[in-house]
Amino acid sequence: MVDINNAIIREMIISEKGFLDVEILVSLDLFSEIEKLKKEKNAIILAHYYQEPDIQDVADYIGDSLGLSQKAESTDADIIVFAGVHFMAETAKILNPSKKVLLPDLNAGCSLSDSAPPALFKIFKDRHPDHLVITYINCSAGMKALSDIICTSSNAQKIVESLPVDQKIIFAPDKNLGAYINKQTGRNMLLWNGACMVHEIFSMEKITRLKIRHPEAKVIAHPECEEPVLALADYIGSTTGLLKYSQTSAAKEFIVVTEAGIIHQMQKSNPSKTFIPAPPNNACACNDCPYMKLNTLDKLYLCLKYELPEIKMDETLRLAARKPIDRMLEISAHYGL
Repeated sequence: MVDINNAIIREMIISEKGFLDVEILVSLDLFSEIEKLKKEKNAIILAHYYQEPDIQDVADYIGDSLGLSQKAESTDADIIVFAGVHFMAETAKILNPSKKVLLPDLNAGCSLSDSAPPALFKIFKDRHPDHLVITYINCSAGMKALSDIICTSSNAQKIVESLPVDQKIIFAPDKNLGAYINKQTGRNMLLWNGACMVHEIFSMEKITRLKIRHPEAKVIAHPECEEPVLALADYIGSTTGLLKYSQTSAAKEFIVVTEAGIIHQMQKSNPSKTFIPAPPNNACACNDCPYMKLNTLDKLYLCLKYELPEIKMDETLRLAARKPIDRMLEISAHYGL
């Protein structure tokens, strides 16, 4: 498969320099160069907690899906560089049609988003015309356009609770988050059969053994995990919720059951505490999202320098996808989320 992102960058460098000089890129102080470019171009870098530490350290704002959406909507920057995955950059474009939105690597997709193709979901939705559709923000613009309300892991429960108890609901695409919200609210939402490959691969057995070795450690987990894993948790919450819990808890050790990128921020704000990445059911020591980690500092620099790759979107699709996001932001504002 041709890497479109790298092909574009290679062509741009060759056209400017006459050759591809990798040594020049390696020798640059990328942190200072990125800072210069941000000022020159009036650009802002938004990064998800799951990005590599260097990208988190150079970002202007770090957050989860809800925080990133709110920041994308309010920014006065001319260029938004989204260090995350494709659906996040799409969301920024939906909220900011007049701004240039860049993604360091176009191949940075999302297994959860991919699990809900809009064409198939529309067939499912049409079979349940009396159901309102609440869709987790980890989905494509096409899925958002088929939705009534978007939610994040931070606000999903409040959004469901804001609706009448007799309102029939389809929840998509994450079946694990939907099942968790059903359990918390007593609802019986109809769940689309989608999931995140990162959060589904955690091993209940390995976490149990880890807990035995660290009896004082608190197990903190993201609600995208499967129910048997969540049953082991002392605290369940969004990435921001997990970070806040690690800061306020008196515990000194934490077993972190989500993508390991969040541990960078946990360690920075809690240097005296110990954070142990929960083991997945494979040979790896921790659980990384392969899509999130496609973004690197050098790709971020080149993306900002050449203002490529850029996220483009059909206006009809953008307007349809914006409506359920606006409903989410309204409900979030009402509850102070």
